[in-house]
Amino acid sequence: MKSGTKKALSILIKLSVIVIAAFFIFSKLNDNRNLQNFSLLIRQLSQTQVLFTLTLTIVLMLVNWLLEAFKWKFLVRKIEKVSTWRAIESVFCGLTWAVFTPNRIGEYGGRVFFLSPRRRILGVVAMGIGAVGQMVITNVLGVLAVYWFIARFLSIDNWMLIAAGIFALAYATFFLLFYFNIKILARLLHRIRFLKRFRKFFMLLAVYQKKDLLLVFNFCLARFIVFTSQYFLIINLLIPTLPVFPMLMMIFILFFIQSALPSLDLLDVGVRTMTATYFFSFITQQEVAVMASTAYIWFINLIIPAMLGSVFVFKLNFFGTIRN
Repeated sequence: MKSGTKKALSILIKLSVIVIAAFFIFSKLNDNRNLQNFSLLIRQLSQTQVLFTLTLTIVLMLVNWLLEAFKWKFLVRKIEKVSTWRAIESVFCGLTWAVFTPNRIGEYGGRVFFLSPRRRILGVVAMGIGAVGQMVITNVLGVLAVYWFIARFLSIDNWMLIAAGIFALAYATFFLLFYFNIKILARLLHRIRFLKRFRKFFMLLAVYQKKDLLLVFNFCLARFIVFTSQYFLIINLLIPTLPVFPMLMMIFILFFIQSALPSLDLLDVGVRTMTATYFFSFITQQEVAVMASTAYIWFINLIIPAMLGSVFVFKLNFFGTIRN
């Protein structure tokens, strides 16, 4: 393909990504009743407190994705050295792709196209390790929160409760052991005949030592604390009488359920609000406030970053020889 054709095709793809993302975002925000309810609810509160809380949640959003950029930079250094700013660009660009692709799969493409062409598949593997680390924390804390929920709100036999506790501990232990021994997965994949052609890519799993995985795990934990704090701040703003511990348990369950369901980022707000409404109904009757809080966090953590990321779409390098 000629250089001029590549350049024209590259620009066309980038414009298409921005237009599609803009269409999806606008269509979802155009008639979002929960965001409208959130706006109405905060008007009834102290404007100083509201301004402080909203500002803090936005700052935490930036901290959240900055942590993800540092994690991405660390993971990808085994493949290719990237600057901190380039890591930030790729993370936000990935979020723009994620909003209109199932299960955020576009986020991988948005990031790895910032790498050299020959290292992009390795970049997908590296990003996968980071995603597994986040999944481990979500599942470990989530299953423990679910056990708390069962023990607190469901009337079941003591033996069933003990069995549920054993299952929860086994489930959490499995995820932790799997993550910190992820190189075993590389060995298993080597034994699958039709995957032999990808052996060199799976070998990357064995490159990360336990100390590397621990650092990545710490990044994931820090991110988990950040977006848990966002939920806490907003829910506490709208429902200040809600006890802290039950609130946190419900937030952990929300993350857990959300991670297990296939979804599209822009439709994900519906899954979040329905899940949050059901579980929070056990500790509060403020259904509108819960739905409004969930919608606001969705907007802050996914929609605003996706809008910011559209700026970096034009820096994507599809063909390896062109920089637009």
